Amino acid sequence: MLSCVRIHSANMEVNPVLVESSVVMAMVLCVHMSVWNQHSWCCIALVIQAFYVQHKWDRLLRSGGAVFQFRLTANSGIVPASMVMPLLGLVLKEKCSASGYVYFERFSMVVTVTGMMLALFLSLIALGVTRPVPTNTCVIAGMAGAAIMYSTKQTLTVSEVIEVLEVLLIFVYLCLIVLYLLPRCFTPGEALLIVGGISFIVNQLIKRSLSLSEAKGDPINYFLPVVVVGSLLLGVFFALLFCFMESETWVSSLFFHMMTAVLALGILMPWLALFIGRHPIMWLVDFVTLNEKRMCLLGYWLLLASIATCVVLHQNYKRQSGSKKHQASTIVRKYFHLIIVATYVPGLLYDRQLLHVASVGCLALFLVMEYVRYFRIRPMGQLLRQLLTLFLDERDSGPLILTHVYLLLGMSLPIWLYPGPCAPKGILPGAGGLVPYAGVLAVGVGDTVASVFGSTMGEFRWPGTKKTMEGTATSVFAQIIAVAVFLIFDGSINLNSTYSWIVGSITLVAMLEAYTTQIDNLFLPLYLFILLLL
Repeated sequence: MLSCVRIHSANMEVNPVLVESSVVMAMVLCVHMSVWNQHSWCCIALVIQAFYVQHKWDRLLRSGGAVFQFRLTANSGIVPASMVMPLLGLVLKEKCSASGYVYFERFSMVVTVTGMMLALFLSLIALGVTRPVPTNTCVIAGMAGAAIMYSTKQTLTVSEVIEVLEVLLIFVYLCLIVLYLLPRCFTPGEALLIVGGISFIVNQLIKRSLSLSEAKGDPINYFLPVVVVGSLLLGVFFALLFCFMESETWVSSLFFHMMTAVLALGILMPWLALFIGRHPIMWLVDFVTLNEKRMCLLGYWLLLASIATCVVLHQNYKRQSGSKKHQASTIVRKYFHLIIVATYVPGLLYDRQLLHVASVGCLALFLVMEYVRYFRIRPMGQLLRQLLTLFLDERDSGPLILTHVYLLLGMSLPIWLYPGPCAPKGILPGAGGLVPYAGVLAVGVGDTVASVFGSTMGEFRWPGTKKTMEGTATSVFAQIIAVAVFLIFDGSINLNSTYSWIVGSITLVAMLEAYTTQIDNLFLPLYLFILLLL
């Protein structure tokens, strides 16, 4: 009996942040062993300093001494967030180097260094506001920074270093704006990943706009940057404007709709036309109507969207007829995961280009709808507010409801990031063939199964968390079954002898899901994408 009590107390003392950092460190070492260059050594130095800095950030969050108001229901998340961009750039560089694509190889190196610099900047903020000054952590951060600076000097050209500094400058200003206007929406790590990614996209779009003759790539790839920049401009403009005027009046609502139309038709459409060489609407009509398969997919997706809408309306009807405090259960929220899996899998099998464009369009629609809800724009603002509050969870502690946006991003990021130019004949060998399915596996299958089975059948919890071992085990098993199904229906996948690597990657990501308190819909697909790309 006493031994059981001791074991139980020992389990309770496990620090989930330490386990989360250990899982991320294991992933960094996997990448390092496969890549083995200057930047991979810098990644090891970066994750070590991030581990020390995370404790300083966590202390600042608990004491209320952070510069901005961050989400309080999670730790700072510095370790997992700091490593996403550097590792992503490393694995993309390896694929592009193997295929001899020099342009994207250099681009991937810029991604790696940019991610490291953004992480160091966030570390500098924590060390600057921590009192007393943490001498040991400052020394470790200084050594990591020196190694990264030396590696940058050895590997990047002057123009590439300037590009990294441009992204850093945009990141600083966007952080000041976003974190001030949207308190408690992000943890420091989530802010690093989201604002850092937006900053990189903004800089790339500006760079390519200034050198249209050198713009390269598929026209489809320009839709996402234009949508991101347009949504950012729209949100910042109205957030500042409605600080000085009431947003719920009909006059303000009419002005919102007019300015949205002006931005879309007068700025974004011509901007996009410069890249694709045609009017975007005419190009989109020709693209969608290219064959009957695309029309059938669109019809099928509209049917699923109607089903999702019916689920929302039905749950709100139950709330009106029952308790006003009724909230959607975990299982009900996972209905949307199943619907989005049913949406993405046919697109991945039959037409990935159409899925790419459609997912970007959905992102734009979701963001505009969230603006309408947040600002209470008439006539739909108040209705959206009533419908969506039913599905709030502890992660939606700020003024924005972003859970559905994160779900879309988690499913779409592997498709948007897929290194098409660096893939021979558009297909990556081995485990790389599963890269576009990373979002479906990690979020659509793994996270859904773990949540449902863990909440209904789980009894043994991972030490220090609310997640269960049964949920994690069934998550891994379900993803392995999903891989087998994809092998049957997708003839382009040829895993060769990489089965053990795939199982190991899925298991590592499942362990990260069990211990992380960050937005799992965002982090899990990116880490699985990185591991499968090795």
